Amino acid sequence: MKLPVIKHINKFIVENDADFVQEAIQLLEHISESRAIKDEELDVIGELLSNMYGALEVQKMIAEGMPEKDALNGFMQRVVGSIN
Repeated sequence: MKLPVIKHINKFIVENDADFVQEAIQLLEHISESRAIKDEELDVIGELLSNMYGALEVQKMIAEGMPEKDALNGFMQRVVGSIN
């Protein structure tokens, strides 16, 4: 996951709607099930999906009243904590 990408997707959500991101997630998940997708392409799709899911989580925290900076930092701390 990359924080700058999550921030960029979050900006898109604010300017448009989270439904667009959710539909993009559905499309990428569907594409990933194709037998024609190579492992390298699947890695890229996985990275995109993780950033999109991350942005949706951050947006949820913001909607609950958390400032954007705190939501981004809190989310990344959770991710790093789950890796360790």
